[in-house]
Amino acid sequence: MFRSLHIPPEWVWLESVAVVSAAILVALIAHWLTMRIAGHAQRRTTAKTDGLVLARVRRPLRAVFVIVAVAFVARILPMDNDIEDFWKQILGFLVPALLGWLAAAALRAFQDVIEIRSDITVEDNLRARRKRTRAAILGRIGTFFIIFVSVCLMLLSVPGIRSIGVTLMASAGIAGLVVGAAAQPALKNLIAGVQMAFTEPIRLDDVLIVDGEWGRVEQINLTFVVIKIWDERRLVVPVSKFLEQSFQNWTRETSQLLGSVFWYVDPATDVPRLREKLGEIVTSNPRWDKRFFNLQVTDVKTDCIELRGLMTAKDAAIAFDLRCDVREALLRYMRDEMPEAIPRNRLLMAADSATRT
Repeated sequence: MFRSLHIPPEWVWLESVAVVSAAILVALIAHWLTMRIAGHAQRRTTAKTDGLVLARVRRPLRAVFVIVAVAFVARILPMDNDIEDFWKQILGFLVPALLGWLAAAALRAFQDVIEIRSDITVEDNLRARRKRTRAAILGRIGTFFIIFVSVCLMLLSVPGIRSIGVTLMASAGIAGLVVGAAAQPALKNLIAGVQMAFTEPIRLDDVLIVDGEWGRVEQINLTFVVIKIWDERRLVVPVSKFLEQSFQNWTRETSQLLGSVFWYVDPATDVPRLREKLGEIVTSNPRWDKRFFNLQVTDVKTDCIELRGLMTAKDAAIAFDLRCDVREALLRYMRDEMPEAIPRNRLLMAADSATRT
């Protein structure tokens, strides 16, 4: 590389600093202009997600602009061989790291766009929950691979790693087998997480029954799922369990649910009268979704009969409250208006033949 013989060394350093500073200034101006143009184009559109994407990539894109400009001018700066090797080493670490940062930020912006466009607060949110679940799982997988590739590229910039021989590769293969055997449960759950992103046995906000616990899917990670139980506890379940064991998913196709309530009444109860009263109770309740209800005798026992009332609601939480309302209202009606419906024990006394004579 060309080195001046007439300029003192301190002036060479000052010249290099000035050139690098100018390159950084040009990079910042180019980044500012790019953001201004992109922001102006975003304001002309009605999509709110464009501004979110720009906010996510602004900082990593600025760093990429600066490092690219510095790497470009470094080729024309006069420097010693040792300094040049050291500078290449720094660039070999920074360039993959910043590009990985930019890729991760762009991926996170894509996830944010999916979350904004997929509103799960609406009643029919099956499609939105499906999109959010797939975006969350694939986003975590993509982030993992971005970090992995970035670290590999950073390590490849070290000359010692590139000169690893066949012996070290063989030992690394043996070590990989040992680590793979030790990490088998983690790898199993990781592969199951990738599979679940496409098969979708569960989605975010699904209502599940797992290990006898009722709750909603709050978070889906690569290796485990967090379920928020009805009493605000959290159940952490390995991802592989949802692919290997059975569980109940109450919102697999729709959130609508058919709830049931049981009463045990006296065998002499006027069932049609109770059926009519149940219709009045259910139809007057705002939690009923106006799809279906009925009352049937489902079993006969020694001292009572079993009545089962069915009623529909738009989701599991509302169905639970509706069942409690109907159960309480019909019990109140039997207590106040039909006390004969309350089960009672009967005893039949046989007359003594000697007393009759």
